[in-house]
Amino acid sequence: MRRRQSARLRLGTTTVETAVVLPVFFLVVFGIFEIAHVQLVNNMINSACRKGARVGSVEGTTTSQVLSSVDGALGSVISTATVSVSVKNADVYDSGVTPPTDGPSLEALPDIELSDAEPRQMFLVRASVPYNDVAIFPMSFMQNVVLEGLSFMRHE
Repeated sequence: MRRRQSARLRLGTTTVETAVVLPVFFLVVFGIFEIAHVQLVNNMINSACRKGARVGSVEGTTTSQVLSSVDGALGSVISTATVSVSVKNADVYDSGVTPPTDGPSLEALPDIELSDAEPRQMFLVRASVPYNDVAIFPMSFMQNVVLEGLSFMRHE
């Protein structure tokens, strides 16, 4: 008798516990999905930059071939319209001055046409995309984050 009365009093407990725990559970699961997707995009951007730099290191290659190589590598993962790809002259890394290390400084490097590059001249392939343009579940605290990849290579 006592057991039935206790069970009747606890009838709504499961519903209340589910209502409290389920939103937190979904937040954690969607957060894991988003972090994994951002990591995938970041790895793909780095890989595409390496591929473009390898293409650009060969004699007779043009900058447009490098750009299309990077776009082709990224096309299966993200929209290439949102990606900013550039090929820059990285001779500053061979001189004795302090080289640039952040995004705006790297973007300020002069552009280079690889068909006119000298042998052993260093160049940089850089791709960047704003986080909100590739996010599955955009998070407001990450709206200013830019995912970027870069690769340095010498022209042959």
